[in-house]
Amino acid sequence: MAEDVLDFQALSERFTNVRKRIESAAIRCNRSSDQITLIAISKAHPVEVIRAGLALGIKDLGENRVQEAEGKIHEVGRAAVRWHLVGHLQANKARRAVKLFDVIHSLDSVALAERLNHLCAAEGREELPVLIQIDLGGEETKTGIDPRQLPRLLVALNDCQHLRLLGLMTLPPYFENPDCARPYFKTLRELRDELQLQGCFGESVGDLSMGMSHDFEIAIEEGATMVRVGTAIFGERKKSPGEASE
Repeated sequence: MAEDVLDFQALSERFTNVRKRIESAAIRCNRSSDQITLIAISKAHPVEVIRAGLALGIKDLGENRVQEAEGKIHEVGRAAVRWHLVGHLQANKARRAVKLFDVIHSLDSVALAERLNHLCAAEGREELPVLIQIDLGGEETKTGIDPRQLPRLLVALNDCQHLRLLGLMTLPPYFENPDCARPYFKTLRELRDELQLQGCFGESVGDLSMGMSHDFEIAIEEGATMVRVGTAIFGERKKSPGEASE
């Protein structure tokens, strides 16, 4: 878990450094950093650290687990920041997710889409922005929809009047050399471009949620519009064996 004593200065320096790295990466590929949303991943970090981050200007927070996020949202405030669910969503947690989150990045099946749409109607939620998580690495420990199953999910979304498709998300395999993740980011961008031509995102180009602490600069170079950065902002936390840093 996070350190017991909050070092606000260190947090401020890390956050400033990440923002500078985002700006530099955007400049390298002739983009504006204004086109890139920084989602600070706060899982396993306590509320006092989150509040310190908000004081520094964090506007988007990402959580992996509904149960953990629920307590934090209750303490920090539902309207204090834009809350993103970036982890796998189990069907039995879907109702709470509809109530808690502004954006869900991990839509990965027709069944989940239909359940979320039904729950939005039941809870009186007019619109729920979602991204489809695409499985490009084929790793057993990670979720996402097989790209070959994507057309069926897109058809189902046309009948989900409460879900608004923002774009695509992916979580590539972890590489010591972050440039090795580039082909995965490029593949997601090319897939997004195909769907954009089909009008899948309405009048929007379609967001790309890709890139974490160790590879977000590569993701930006390949077109990321949302980067999910945890460790590089909030510092190290205890991780499960084999788990990559955000």
